Amino acid sequence: MKSTFTTLAVGLMLLSGTTQAAPLVTEKAKLDLTEFSQGYNHPWSLAFLPDGRMLVTERAGTLRIVSSTGEKSEPVTGVPAVKAVGQGGLLGVILDPDFAKNQQIYLSFSEPADNDTSRTAVAKAKLNGNALSDVKVIFRQAEAINSQYHYGGRLVFSPKGELFITTGDRGSRRDDAQKLDGHFGKVIRVNSDGSVPKDNPYTGDASAKPEIWSYGHRNLQGVAIHPETGATWTHEHGPQGGDEINVAQPGKNYGWPLITYGEEYGGGVIGQKSKAGLEQPLHYWVPSIAPSGMTFYTQPAIAGWQNNLLVGSLKFGQLVRLELTGEKVSHEERIRIGARIRDVQVAPDGAVYLLTDEDNGKILKLSPAN
Repeated sequence: MKSTFTTLAVGLMLLSGTTQAAPLVTEKAKLDLTEFSQGYNHPWSLAFLPDGRMLVTERAGTLRIVSSTGEKSEPVTGVPAVKAVGQGGLLGVILDPDFAKNQQIYLSFSEPADNDTSRTAVAKAKLNGNALSDVKVIFRQAEAINSQYHYGGRLVFSPKGELFITTGDRGSRRDDAQKLDGHFGKVIRVNSDGSVPKDNPYTGDASAKPEIWSYGHRNLQGVAIHPETGATWTHEHGPQGGDEINVAQPGKNYGWPLITYGEEYGGGVIGQKSKAGLEQPLHYWVPSIAPSGMTFYTQPAIAGWQNNLLVGSLKFGQLVRLELTGEKVSHEERIRIGARIRDVQVAPDGAVYLLTDEDNGKILKLSPAN
């Protein structure tokens, strides 16, 4: 059900020429919003290293290591070639669950193919200082087409160590989200080496891709594991309206483009709002907020946010905080940040880090006000 709660929060803009900002008063906490680091070319994804540093991808194809005080490295070498056009480029980054032992990381990206085509792919590699080695593509979409849109590209590991990968319908192939013989518009689940888990829903179906976990998605740019249930939560962009949050379950069909709460850009009906056998969203937005990045907040640092879901908004420059009752959104707060939010991550100390999708992209830090 669509939440009827929308709360106005106090907006702020970062003070010109400084890294400090006035306190941000939200419903549950007073926070400081500071500019932690800047000078990134459309940063897309952030992952914390065990020593307090972080990895940040830039869509143009650069991976950087950022120190605990905000200094960014020279580009990490060994990154796979990307087709950085439109929405494509270097996308998600995530650490292996055993990173402390194996130094493995995973990158999603738009992989160039033949004749100006591209596809979503995921590579694993070993991080050695400021270089990647042993780079190996462990997943690539079966289809490569000439499109600059809807790559998906978010990554998360399940508690059991399987890797979930999100994809999109590539814009021009929306009907393929309903087809099981390809990877467009799907949640993918593979093992850390790219092999297929034996309990995936389509491993016994010769007409379906065995990597598929769920289907009928448009463009998934958020995925997170629920801290209590271990379930895989996702969000996806709708067309004009109809952005969705779902709990991705094996073999379930989430309806795109047969059902949606959105419409064609400029107007026009797409499918219908509901249909037997197709999953309804847990939550949806009309108008669209253009969601990107998503995480559960589990730290004690920000009082009242425990087990809330945090979602970035590209369209409105907001951080959206969702309170949950089971698998229902019981309350929504929109916190004005003032820049396109591409990713949302929680640091080990409980601070919330945001990536802004700009030519001069920034890492912003939300922490309890002093």
